[in-house]
Amino acid sequence: MATVTIESVVTERPADTAGWIEVEGGWIPDYEANLRDVTEGEVTTGIVVRIDNDEVLVDIGYKSEGVIPANELSIRRNVDPRDEVELGEEVDALVLTKEDADGRLILSKKRARFEKAWRRIEAAAEAGEIVTGRVIEVVKGGLILDLGVRGFLPASLVDIRRVQDLLSFLDTDIEAKVIELNRSRNNVVLSRRAVLEEERREVRQRILDHLNVGDVVEGQISNIVEFGAFVDLEGIDGLIHISELSWSHVNHPGEVIEIGQTVQVKVLDIDRDRQRISLGLKQTREDPWQKVLNDYQVGDELEGVVTKAVTFGAFVELFPGVEGLVHISELSWEHVENPREVVNPGDKVKAKLIEIDAERRRISLSIKQTTERPADLPADDDFVPIDASGEGLDLDGPSTSMAAALREAAARANEPEEGTEAAAVEAPADDAPAADEADADAPAEAAVEAELAETPAEELPVEVEDEVEAPAEDVAAEAAEEAAAGEDEA
Repeated sequence: MATVTIESVVTERPADTAGWIEVEGGWIPDYEANLRDVTEGEVTTGIVVRIDNDEVLVDIGYKSEGVIPANELSIRRNVDPRDEVELGEEVDALVLTKEDADGRLILSKKRARFEKAWRRIEAAAEAGEIVTGRVIEVVKGGLILDLGVRGFLPASLVDIRRVQDLLSFLDTDIEAKVIELNRSRNNVVLSRRAVLEEERREVRQRILDHLNVGDVVEGQISNIVEFGAFVDLEGIDGLIHISELSWSHVNHPGEVIEIGQTVQVKVLDIDRDRQRISLGLKQTREDPWQKVLNDYQVGDELEGVVTKAVTFGAFVELFPGVEGLVHISELSWEHVENPREVVNPGDKVKAKLIEIDAERRRISLSIKQTTERPADLPADDDFVPIDASGEGLDLDGPSTSMAAALREAAARANEPEEGTEAAAVEAPADDAPAADEADADAPAEAAVEAELAETPAEELPVEVEDEVEAPAEDVAAEAAEEAAAGEDEA
């Protein structure tokens, strides 16, 4: 009951006695008549009048102040009452008990918030609206937000990409959408990712509306994969395919870029329906092929490094982004069976530029033409003809060319084996008719054609390769028939 002071007592009867009571010849205000009544479970409003270490006193207009224990102030654990309320602050509180064992009115601030929060959360979930809460805990698998109730935000839904350091969100306010709600279990599941994706959809559409093929824009490398890299264009990701990263060959995107790097990229293609953008990094840098066209011409000698040795030759990098091919026939003046007999990856070599194909961006090089032709190797057009007997053929000497080697093989094919009937046939006399000489040469020509048919096309000299039109098996069959016919006539 409120204390009655002397000043509150009046001796004269009030004109309106409502709200007054007579006490020992005087009149005093009827304070109890002005006190409100409360019911348990009711949410009421009061003023904080005192803050202790373990509780807070609140005047709600009841006959006695209400008490809010420390554990009923917040959904946080082990809170300091002074961090939750201030003197004179107006707070909502739910009536837990009108009168406990000590006759006190027990209130709960957190449960009042809980009731209001549930109503607000249920309305937001139904309307698909955003709720805001402060991150109060980092737990295994996600974050706990204070929404008036405890809301759980899974780690996978904190951001569009998985966040490595969840602690960076502690004590920050987060906007999220309610994706699961169960009041009976006090279960609220949130998604910040849904909010971000909705924002990004709007941003993506805005970017796509203003972006055009050929534009050069700035972005940040957001992810690297085997087939390329993704670039964040401030709201939408574009892809740089591995082939568009550099003018040089790239084995893995990580060789030329790194996550977080800011780059200038060119827009190569836009699929507005699927909201996909293709980007190029190398297009924003100088094309080394332009340097080739501007600074070099056929006949120039350059230095380079062998990058690959293949069956048909070797590739030489002249400078970053430009490689030329040294065909196996241009590796050495000597006959080469395997390019690795002459060069290996990593070798520094000098090569002569013998052809530039600007349209196909190809360069042909020659290593052998940077040196003089050995004097003991006759030119192909100086080769001495041989007859069917093989006279004049140096079987121990080196083959000067593929054509010469084939001629040697033809001569060897015409030599009869010892002990055969063909070996007993005398060689034609010098004055024999010309027709007989032609018949004697027939087996040699057939053998040459058969050798050509069995030789891979890439190993044939240009002048020989151009003459071979029929399939290899047809040429071989025809050559065998002619050889048999020649032997019968002989």
